[in-house]
Amino acid sequence: MNDNVKYWIDLADYDFDVAKAMLETKKYLYVGFMCHQAIEKALKAIIAKSCAEGEIPPKIHNLQKLAEKAELFSKMSETQRKTLHNLNPLNIQARYPDLKNAIAADLTVDICRDFITKTEELLCWIKQQL
Repeated sequence: MNDNVKYWIDLADYDFDVAKAMLETKKYLYVGFMCHQAIEKALKAIIAKSCAEGEIPPKIHNLQKLAEKAELFSKMSETQRKTLHNLNPLNIQARYPDLKNAIAADLTVDICRDFITKTEELLCWIKQQL
């Protein structure tokens, strides 16, 4: 694993650890946000693998577009695609007050546990693609 790929994987793992900590502290909005961040960075690790020296992955946050750029989307199961779909809006909605309150009201401990489970499964699968 080259240094650039390792950088992105380390960030993904760190963000996933933060997501789990947010679940423990009942900060449900940030569970989803950090799960999104973990998947985003894992996908950027895949992209970084094929980048030229010094080149960085695209500065986008849309998980489906990143999965397509990483040439993984077509290989994903329906469950994995659904995970991307469910996490994708949490990146933006967690950042803006008017959206934050609305989404936070819908997040429960069960939904967030499912985010953690699905994110962990997808992270493992993405790492296997390296």
